[in-house]
Amino acid sequence: MDNLDYPAIGQRIKLLRKRRKLNQVELARLMGKSLRTLQKYETGEIEVSIAVVNQLAELLDCTPTYLLGYESQAAPIRNLADILGMLFQLEEAAGVSFSVDVQKPPRSREWKCSLSFNGKAADLNADLCLFLEDWESHREDVRAYQMTQAAYQKWKEQTLAYYASTPVECVQPEELDEDERIRRHNAYLENKKKGG
Repeated sequence: MDNLDYPAIGQRIKLLRKRRKLNQVELARLMGKSLRTLQKYETGEIEVSIAVVNQLAELLDCTPTYLLGYESQAAPIRNLADILGMLFQLEEAAGVSFSVDVQKPPRSREWKCSLSFNGKAADLNADLCLFLEDWESHREDVRAYQMTQAAYQKWKEQTLAYYASTPVECVQPEELDEDERIRRHNAYLENKKKGG
């Protein structure tokens, strides 16, 4: 988790510890860690693993995402345009590649559209595929009443915390002059003819 602000995480740990009226010795004991280790967490001297973040979240009655400084509800969905905007942002994420599969009559009995991530096509696609597989399993557990909503929310928070340190760079598509755009379009068509 090398992309995180450990001094800021340490400050949140310290603040929550004090709110719970625990001293460092007491929290270290509850964690099964040494006093010096807890002190280093609070000063940001050492990296806090995701397992420790999850443990601290339980002990300090907060979410793992709060401890990491990740705002999971920064942009609430208010309308369909918010969802479409999120999809357009996904298109700009470097390291993510997806296709849109459209099935509709008369070729198909149903009208269905889906996003598809090839786990081997781009840097972050394997993580997305693993997440989607795990997500569907948890969604099924909730639908089948094998998992409580509270447990599902906890899983979501832990999952977001786990991936909060994975950076994603967004890149805008390059603007091409007309001649270059036509040249690339012709190369694209030629490649399609060859089965590529």
